[in-house]
Amino acid sequence: MGRRALRKIDPNLDLSHHLLELEQVPRPWDAVALFGRSAPLEVEIGSGKGLFLRTAAAAQPETDFLGIEIAHKYARFCAAQLAKRNLPNAKVVWGDALRVFAEVLPDNSLQAVHIYFPDPWWKKRHKKRRVIRPSLLRDVQRTLRPGGTLHYWTDVEEYFRETLQMLAAETELQGPFDVPVRPATHDMDYRTHFERRMRLQNQPVYRAEFRKID
Repeated sequence: MGRRALRKIDPNLDLSHHLLELEQVPRPWDAVALFGRSAPLEVEIGSGKGLFLRTAAAAQPETDFLGIEIAHKYARFCAAQLAKRNLPNAKVVWGDALRVFAEVLPDNSLQAVHIYFPDPWWKKRHKKRRVIRPSLLRDVQRTLRPGGTLHYWTDVEEYFRETLQMLAAETELQGPFDVPVRPATHDMDYRTHFERRMRLQNQPVYRAEFRKID
């Protein structure tokens, strides 16, 4: 089943406070310049339509959230959802998450990293395009502060098992820890739009959490 077409973005919305190109992200990293304050920071890799980003930002105003989305139309849509709700503690970078982690984010700077339903790139010759690879996982460990967490969900068991093996081989993150799941009663109980679709179709979702120990 393909993705539904995105709704049109209100042309009157000002996206400038919520959408950045990779080149606009401050280097060296400066959270105060970006968010106007120093606060715990969480990063989502692959924000899609932005359900997690806007829900988390609204629920945790004391935390800043940075989404990274490589597809321009989804990055703009996600930013529009943030602007519509006037959420100053969340922004979206249109760009490659591998570059953001390798080139921008400093050591011990993140409270959490979220990776939900990354593109599985099914064909064998395309698997090298998967975002989860050894270099990214090493950067996740480097950028997480002690006690910080990695949250990883996918509907592809093979991708899940491969990632767990990669994490064990490439990092010293502790886990996987089980993620308890309660029944979802409304849309905000789903972390992403993709999770909502999978669960409504009674499809399995594989979840794990990892933690950086002091």
